[in-house]
This record gives sequence, structure tokens and C-alpha cells, in this order.
Amino acid sequence: MAIGERIRFIRNLRGMTQKYLGIMAGLPERTADIRMAQYEAGTRTPKEDLTKALAHALDVSPDALTVPDIDTYIGLMHTLFALEDIYGLTIEKRDGEILMRIDPFKSREARNLLDELPSWCEMREKYRKGEISKDDYDKWRYNYPKYDTSGHWVKVPSKELSDALIEAFKDIIKE
Repeated sequence: MAIGERIRFIRNLRGMTQKYLGIMAGLPERTADIRMAQYEAGTRTPKEDLTKALAHALDVSPDALTVPDIDTYIGLMHTLFALEDIYGLTIEKRDGEILMRIDPFKSREARNLLDELPSWCEMREKYRKGEISKDDYDKWRYNYPKYDTSGHWVKVPSKELSDALIEAFKDIIKE
């Protein structure tokens, strides 16, 4: 989720208007709503000082608004929080283990993600059992969905090819 989407999401959670948030972050009253609309639409990106002011006005960490750096624990935690918002990721402790799951009723995106996870699980299990090498597993992951054989991804002919085929076989199709 981009910074503008995060701002809009949290602003709506707080029940704020764009104008109110902009004013609270120090933007001029006359243009606060326009500037906030631009940030939320992604046509402009707030500079670091404004991001901090927006975060303060929204009572969140600036890390909750920015695109997280997953190379840090804090950035990764905020990535997981964003996944909670978007995909309904939940976390619970069961039998002493921390478990995460996706709530399929959260959104269409959550259901789509759940459709993708079985192929990852299958490939991870093949790697764990030694059926494929680390290189094969990495090739699959880093090129996903190119090498996915789960059948979930189906290639569709281009519009041009489809139109050419329809034109070529139009006499047969009419019969």
C-alpha cells in the first residue's frame, strides 16, 4: 500500500476530512484539502517533514504511513500491520506457537491471496523434502508466477491474436 493509500486509510479510521487533516499537519487552510487529495491520489508525495506532521496529526508512527523497509524489524512489523489492514492477516498464539492466518472474509484481495498460497506451500514442501534444490525453489519464488505449475495462472491470447483468429474463422463461426 503506497503512502497516499495509507494516509487515506488511517484518516478514514480517525473519521477526519482531508481538509481537517491537512490543517492539523500545518498546511494552509485554503489549500489543505487539495493538497491532501493529491497526496492520497498519489500525484504528489509528502516530504519527510510533512509525513512526520501527518503521522503526528493521525497519532501514528511515520513508519505506519511510509512504504516499509522490510530490512528492519520495525519496517517488517509495519508491513505485517499493512497486511492485516488489506488482507485480514491475523496473529494468534496456539500451543505456545505464534501463528498467522488470512481471513478470507476480509476482502476480495484476501480471498485472492488465499488462492495463491497453496502453490507456495507445495513448492516449499518439495524443497523441504529434497524433491527440488534451493536453486529451483529460489527460481520459482523470484520469478513467480512465471514457473508456477499449479494451473492457477492461465495464459490468454492477446487481443490482436484473438481478433485475427475471429477474422480468419468468421465464416466457420457463423455456421
